[in-house]
Amino acid sequence: MLKIGILGGGQLGRMLLQAAANYPVETFVLENDNECPAAHLCHHFTKGDIKNFDDVYAFGKGLDAITIEIETVNTEALEKLEAEGIKVYPKPSVIKTIRNKILQKQFYKENEIPTSAFIVTQTLDELKEHIGYLPAVHKIGVGGYDGRGVQVIKTTDDIEKGFNAPSVLEKMVTIKKEIAQIVAINEKGETALYPAVDMIFDPDLNLLDYQVSPADLPEKTLWKIEAISLAVVKALKSPGIFAVELFVDDQGDVYVNETAPRVHNSGHHTIEANYSSQFDMLWRVMLNYPLGNTDHIIPAAIVNLLGAEGFSGEAVYEGLNDVLQIENVFVHIYGKKETRPGRKMGHVTILSKEKQELTHQANRIKNTLRVTSHPTK
Repeated sequence: MLKIGILGGGQLGRMLLQAAANYPVETFVLENDNECPAAHLCHHFTKGDIKNFDDVYAFGKGLDAITIEIETVNTEALEKLEAEGIKVYPKPSVIKTIRNKILQKQFYKENEIPTSAFIVTQTLDELKEHIGYLPAVHKIGVGGYDGRGVQVIKTTDDIEKGFNAPSVLEKMVTIKKEIAQIVAINEKGETALYPAVDMIFDPDLNLLDYQVSPADLPEKTLWKIEAISLAVVKALKSPGIFAVELFVDDQGDVYVNETAPRVHNSGHHTIEANYSSQFDMLWRVMLNYPLGNTDHIIPAAIVNLLGAEGFSGEAVYEGLNDVLQIENVFVHIYGKKETRPGRKMGHVTILSKEKQELTHQANRIKNTLRVTSHPTK
């Protein structure tokens, strides 16, 4: 039985472990909180810091393979483990490229992958020298996550919102649709693509609000999305599962926004809606089993459960009973004890053959189910 570790014990680790129960694998988790969402589902839990060299190296040296649920891990330790024969999914070199927005954009340019035009800035003063590039989006090179580290700079009045650190200034694209394409690739270079999904973002939080799968796009545009996503994944030269996020503009041109080198929020619906979920697929890749069937069983939508504004503390799920009465709805609560505004606390998957029904129920659930907290005494 292979021993496989996960760096990080949040909701992605939790859902990976739920899928692992179907396979002959011994699971290990490293996280600094022994009450994290994944802690009680693994065979072996280690309390430690995924950013610390010694913690990661000590955790990994007795394993057959390691994967990640977040990019902010100690890649030096992973490189040492890889050199000693332990498989890392994805390879440490990929994590280093993708987690740095500057290196990621340069990777697209070097591999002739369509992406929005960009300039690298080192300081806020340097940003002020590129007023002619506006409107644009300023993304901090390292440390941004879930909408943090991104600022829209439309006019000179917005310049002060930029980052006084190495960053990417991306020319703004007129976005008609935001799409996610999940691709799995194994050691042999064989690939499997999930149907692309439409992502609808919360404009205030810059977080995924809800999504519909499959994406409603012309066939030729979907072909472009698949071809570009495959080009990204093949150029990374690493087995694993990747979520490629793309923009489609008014002309039907497709641009890569960014890539996640792991299971991803945009693939959560695959648990119920596809024959092989993204979590099942990653285990197949790591255990060297045949790739799964990515076809839809039925179209789906996802609503993210985010902590409501104005509430921090022990989580309370208002409207849960009402949502559980809706047919073909599946609630996933991540087991985080504390809520705070905008924190990912769970998701709800809706299944229906009718797209109008998916959108209707997504909006209904958004207005019914809220994550609040007990009033403080």
